[in-house]
Amino acid sequence: MKFPREAGPDGTHGPFEAANVAAAVIDAKGTVIGWTGAAERLLGYGAAEVLDRSATALLASPEDASQAAGVAEECETRESWGGLVGARHRDGHRVEVGLRVTAMSDTDDRKAWLVSAIDLSKAPTWAVSGEVLEGFLTRSPLGMAVLSPDLRYVWMNDTLERYGGVPRDQRLGRRMSESLPGLNTDALEAQMRRVLETGKPVVDFEYRGWTWADPHQEHAYSTSFFRLDDPEGNPLGVCYMGMDVTDRWRARERLALLSEASARIGGTLNVMETAQELADFSVPRLADFVAVDLLETVLHGDEPGSGPAGSEYLVRRAGQQSIHVGCPESVIATGDSIGAPRASPYFETMANGTAVLEPFLDPVTAPWIAEDPPRARSIAKFGMHSAMWVPLSVRGTVLGVASFIRMEHPQPFEEDDLVLAEELVSRAAVWVENARRYTREHASALALQRSLLPQGLSGGTAMEVASRYLPTDAREGVGGDWFDVIQLSGARVALVVGDVVGHGLNAAATMGRLRTAVQTLADMDLPPDELLAHLDDLVIRLTEENGGDDEPIATAVLGATCLYAVYDPVTQLCTMARAGHPPPAVVSPGGKVTFPDLPSGPPLGLGSLPFESAEISLPEGSLIALYTDGLIESSDQDIDVGLSRLSDVLAQSGLPLEDLCSAVVNNLLTGPQTDDVALLLARPHALGADRVASWDLPTDPAIVASARELAVRQLIGWGLDDLAMTTELVVSELVTNAIRHGTAPVRLRMIRHDKLICEVSDASNTSPRMGHARTTDEGGRGLFLVAQLTRRWGTRYTQAGKIIWAEQDLPGRKGHGGGS
Repeated sequence: MKFPREAGPDGTHGPFEAANVAAAVIDAKGTVIGWTGAAERLLGYGAAEVLDRSATALLASPEDASQAAGVAEECETRESWGGLVGARHRDGHRVEVGLRVTAMSDTDDRKAWLVSAIDLSKAPTWAVSGEVLEGFLTRSPLGMAVLSPDLRYVWMNDTLERYGGVPRDQRLGRRMSESLPGLNTDALEAQMRRVLETGKPVVDFEYRGWTWADPHQEHAYSTSFFRLDDPEGNPLGVCYMGMDVTDRWRARERLALLSEASARIGGTLNVMETAQELADFSVPRLADFVAVDLLETVLHGDEPGSGPAGSEYLVRRAGQQSIHVGCPESVIATGDSIGAPRASPYFETMANGTAVLEPFLDPVTAPWIAEDPPRARSIAKFGMHSAMWVPLSVRGTVLGVASFIRMEHPQPFEEDDLVLAEELVSRAAVWVENARRYTREHASALALQRSLLPQGLSGGTAMEVASRYLPTDAREGVGGDWFDVIQLSGARVALVVGDVVGHGLNAAATMGRLRTAVQTLADMDLPPDELLAHLDDLVIRLTEENGGDDEPIATAVLGATCLYAVYDPVTQLCTMARAGHPPPAVVSPGGKVTFPDLPSGPPLGLGSLPFESAEISLPEGSLIALYTDGLIESSDQDIDVGLSRLSDVLAQSGLPLEDLCSAVVNNLLTGPQTDDVALLLARPHALGADRVASWDLPTDPAIVASARELAVRQLIGWGLDDLAMTTELVVSELVTNAIRHGTAPVRLRMIRHDKLICEVSDASNTSPRMGHARTTDEGGRGLFLVAQLTRRWGTRYTQAGKIIWAEQDLPGRKGHGGGS
């Protein structure tokens, strides 16, 4: 493009005329040995001030001096050099000049350099034509251009022409938006207008886009803008310099991608969900379709390679994602097993633990594709053209394979893509391994806890029961909530619910120890307050034993809570005591729900306060609910709100117990659980007078025969004639013991429910003991015979004395052999 040649005030034709080009000669040592008048006009120094001095004194800054040193080195191997540099005017201000350095030699072959310079700030818009700026700037490694005040190209160098991919003659005289449709030209022109308006340069403005030079690959550029002014400070145009920073941008993008992946993947501690998160995250950031396949053993939480022989390559699809809804290109559904040809890169990755890059999927060069017809059809149908297979491995052990496929993305995978995929998958493998380990521990803890919880609850004919146990969510793990129903002597039933601090195996193991202890103490027929006192002593001892060696166990035991209740179907009274546990809910036959104000004992292991019992009446038609705090308390609900909601649901007491259990859980657990939940519902049933018979007996040994007659007569009335002979012997031995070793009054009671119970009470606190008589002894075999002939026997103590009891199975019911 040609521009008019307007003469300047001094008769020349602008700063690019030869007469106005400053020139100097510098010898091989960098000393100025020649100086022109134009150079004096440019920098203000006379010849006497610069001759025989180092040329670096004329530079504006150390950075310019460093650049000049690089120019000198380059000139050793090249005949000339052109570029921009900052010079220092005599009055101290900086002058931006364009340089051309050309080699010279005299007759003695002594080297020197001719340096030509122009003041770029004095170049009028029309004067920035091709000839002079071409000579100074065309070979710069930076893309450079000068635009007029209306933002039309006036000049550009070769580098910028290559960046855009549009020939120079199609851009000069035009605006960016007219010649570079692939770039965000609005943002670039907005920056240049700001520079023209304010005069303030813009440095390192980054933008991205596609150009004609590389239409299939997005590039990033860093551009700086500065204004060109005339001597009076009026803007003549804007100059910009740009460089391709795609590699830097991609490196930064990779770091950002990996950082984002850390926040988006691996937060669930679930193997399948973690695999799906990897697939979701990678599409479309890295690929158009991603599949994540894991070993079956990993999905089950087991160690890789721990399965049966030949299972080392049994894998399943754990997650997949596509740019197409529903992943139609996948020939495997999530959860299905995977099969792949032995010659495929997939199998190679699984077997060797090394990533494989196939930039171009071509059946001609990849014969394994033909060995897998379903995949071959999918590859052809959806245009899969590039693939990567990357192993998920941890500490050298392969957990599975992630497959990355491109279809609509035009660029094939490159080595940089493989490096990014390997880094992403290696991190995901750690998250999968964490999830696998958690799955295994969680399953083990849950199995342990379920094995420690009662497998079948029964309250006999005295009580109908139903229960629910819900472990907490996967993040928190299994806790130590537990419950139990224990059949006691005298047709009584004990209800227990407890909560151990914490989650996981330690909490589950601690729960098992406490449940076993409660069953043992309950077998001793201790009152609720005494049982909790003994349990408290046990917890204190366990805490002291484990406090130094196993702090998690000590923490789990200390602070555990428990509620213990004993219901007597004969008296219809329930005696309860609690150790830091929420009170039970009691529903009257009329449907009114109350929470008895039981004495609140301290949690187990503190040993600071005694435990107290309270007694309430549970008539026929009542309901009692025992629960742990996870049911009524959560992060978004305090305990009072939970109790109110529980009360509303339990008011529907006419529902079957199983349905009522479900209703409680569904209405109270409306959000994610933060704690285990245990719920035990019990509907007591009274034993009527027709099932209980009792007699007061005098302390006369002759009354034993009468007691036998009374018992047999009652058995006949109940239709239990088959038990008459055994019952006569049991009654005879128990009454004889009470008369001989006890204290009046003596009382015989018989109870018929799902077992036949014979009880003899007296006012003493003596402790009967089963003896083993020698062959020569005439006595001492009474309790031994009772133990052999009955299901079980024992002693319990009351405020009035003691009771010796024995149970027999009813005819047609299976029971234990003899012995207690």
